[in-house]
Amino acid sequence: MAPSEVVIDSNVYIDLMRARRDVVSELYQWAGFRELVVCGMIRLEVLRGIKQPRARQMVSAFMDVMINVPTDSRLWADATDLAWSLDRKGITLPASDLVIAASAMRLGAAVMTSDAHFRKIEGLTVIEPPREWF
Repeated sequence: MAPSEVVIDSNVYIDLMRARRDVVSELYQWAGFRELVVCGMIRLEVLRGIKQPRARQMVSAFMDVMINVPTDSRLWADATDLAWSLDRKGITLPASDLVIAASAMRLGAAVMTSDAHFRKIEGLTVIEPPREWF
């Protein structure tokens, strides 16, 4: 059974905005009974790129009501340990993806993403965004 919590990766927000979709509406409708999750890294990656103040405020407010994974020293240690173990296997991933993965793993959440990097992380559930969004 898939986890009931889902981290929505930055690329999903960005792709929805590029497709001129209403990010908040699409994610809210898709979520249903799932709990949506965000972490500081995703918030930074998404909100820094939104040009329109009103759109930025709406996405920010939406993220405020999601489950927010604290970016504390334990999360940084988890991301560092994940990076170290993957590096030993010859798998080098971007630091931002490692922080997002560590955030999801902390909750046992899935990650919705179109980024293939996440599929290289053993034990992480990865789901594709719905095709109809794009």
